[in-house]
Amino acid sequence: MSFETLLKQDEWKIVDQSSLGPHFDARQSFAMDDTLCTAVGNGTSPATARTWVHHKTVVLGIQDTKLPYLQDGIAFLKEQGYRVIVRNSGGLAVVLDEGVLNISLIFPETDKGIDINRGYDTMWDLIKRMLKPYNAEIEAREITGSYCPGSYDLSIGGKKFAGISQRRLRGGIAVQIYLCADGSGSERAELIRRFYELAKKGEQTKFAYPEIVPETMASLSELLHDEISVQSLMLSFLKTLKELSGRIYSASLSVDEQVLFEKNLLRMYDRNEKVFGTVQ
Repeated sequence: MSFETLLKQDEWKIVDQSSLGPHFDARQSFAMDDTLCTAVGNGTSPATARTWVHHKTVVLGIQDTKLPYLQDGIAFLKEQGYRVIVRNSGGLAVVLDEGVLNISLIFPETDKGIDINRGYDTMWDLIKRMLKPYNAEIEAREITGSYCPGSYDLSIGGKKFAGISQRRLRGGIAVQIYLCADGSGSERAELIRRFYELAKKGEQTKFAYPEIVPETMASLSELLHDEISVQSLMLSFLKTLKELSGRIYSASLSVDEQVLFEKNLLRMYDRNEKVFGTVQ
């Protein structure tokens, strides 16, 4: 079986949270993916795709919380009008705003297991299919100088426009991507460069934080010389999934899932309160 068959599900449940607006908090997103992971993992929900957008938010990874002058970095981000949260998984700081579409693909772990690269390859395959009309070569390799660098950074012409992460929980696998649709990729990167500068102040740290070079990042609109919006990517995403599966349908959380979501959200609030001292 090739990795792409993971996209070919009998049905896809769609949870679209891409237009909830500026009051939609990123802590809710990470609680939501954990909830859906559990539901898909225990078989009460089919494979699920969630789309989400957050306005002016910087999401920190757990390693970021160990920066020696973290509070100085956070104060700078807040001065720039950004909310700051820490997620419940690995990776490092990323910028989310109204020009960034996030997609989570949530699969059940099969008897044979889905190895980690297969999860990443599936998301890479999805993005290649979505952007096929542009005939651009989309590479998956680490882009040194980008924020939250990883071996599955997606780039065109050496400039990163997306990053992929994975979370595995209770028999479910969530493969998550952020796609910079429009706006300035280098401006987003400069924000994170300055955050690290202020939060580290040149001190030696056990963990090697990235040295950000803003020119290594760009949005799809910049790279493809076209007006690419969150909305146009959404349409392409839904069209692609529809072509590959028997059925796609929208759904909200069941009663049991809603109860679990509230518990997961409390966990996210607790995690953030431990880092920041207060609920933001």
